[in-house]
Amino acid sequence: MTETLPSPSFRPLYEQIKILLTQSLVAGEWKPGEAIPSEIELAARFRVSQGTVRKAIDELASEHILVRRQGKGTFVASHSEPSYQYRFLRVMPDSGEKLHPHSVLVEVRKGKASAEIARALAIKAGAPVHVIKRVLEFRGRPLIHDEMVLAAARFPGLTVPKLEEFKGSMYSFYEAVYGLRMIRAEERIRALAAPEAVAGHLRVPPGTPLLCVDRIAFTYGDMPVEWRRGLCLTDGFSYFNELA
Repeated sequence: MTETLPSPSFRPLYEQIKILLTQSLVAGEWKPGEAIPSEIELAARFRVSQGTVRKAIDELASEHILVRRQGKGTFVASHSEPSYQYRFLRVMPDSGEKLHPHSVLVEVRKGKASAEIARALAIKAGAPVHVIKRVLEFRGRPLIHDEMVLAAARFPGLTVPKLEEFKGSMYSFYEAVYGLRMIRAEERIRALAAPEAVAGHLRVPPGTPLLCVDRIAFTYGDMPVEWRRGLCLTDGFSYFNELA
């Protein structure tokens, strides 16, 4: 007798509910910071057990997409919350001290997507983009030079005053102003000699060794939103990542 193998397309029921919940987030049914319906309400909506819904929510909570609050319910995670605001910042003092950076805007301009950027952002080569450059300072010391590229179609009306008026991280800005919440990122890390222009902003000689972190950040539905290159000094600081 030949054993019948399960179809590769089969998904456990809780994963199907997780996908349906994610689709609701993509559609904007629940905004960042808002409460989602209770497990009982969702179980009735999807015609599954409360335990199945709970397992789907647990998965989304472990991915920092939802957050449980004891006695209050389950909420859509938001970058405006202190615990999430700098979740993607991985360059930290070797002392272990928690420091929040001060952002200094260097340049905001319009450009056209290169082939590399177009692939990263899933847009056409030559499509209009916004290019943002800034320096992150820690206690007055410039440490990171960031260059960010965004598809102009996803960020209409982006201006220097709009960026300067907002108080918070870039990901808080994307979320609050444009409704785009970053939920995950992919990074590639390598060493790089400081280009002259970047060296000037970081107050180091050209050619100084820097840590280069290239990142693509994604919102719901695995849609790429931001390409970013961070050039970082590591004297007294390290790239820290906790693996679980």
